[in-house]
Amino acid sequence: MFKKEEGAAGNETIIANGVKVEGDFSSPGNVRIDGTVIGSVKAEGDLIVTETAVIQADVSAANAVVAGEIKGDIAAVEKLELLGTAKIHGNIACRTLTVEAGAVISGNCQVAQERAAARERTRETKVEAAA
Repeated sequence: MFKKEEGAAGNETIIANGVKVEGDFSSPGNVRIDGTVIGSVKAEGDLIVTETAVIQADVSAANAVVAGEIKGDIAAVEKLELLGTAKIHGNIACRTLTVEAGAVISGNCQVAQERAAARERTRETKVEAAA
């Protein structure tokens, strides 16, 4: 899932199983979480939350794959993939959402909201132009 981007080489952070991070966590690159994070998580690159991960935080990333548990809101700029072992207790906002059978979501989902709003503005513009 991780793509090599210009300037992001070597910017991969791993929070290993058994490691606990408390506070606001931010990374300019990709992040893999196997351990516990309490606070907030922001990855400018891609985020992988493995099956052993427990996150009590709001999470944001360019793209994310979640197999573990997140208690907090998730915002993915592009794609969010929830594997069958994922447990989400919070709201989801993303452009594309993939959910495997067995995943648990307890919250609201907003998918492709920006594109839908843009389409609505385009329709309104066409109606005004026709009037």
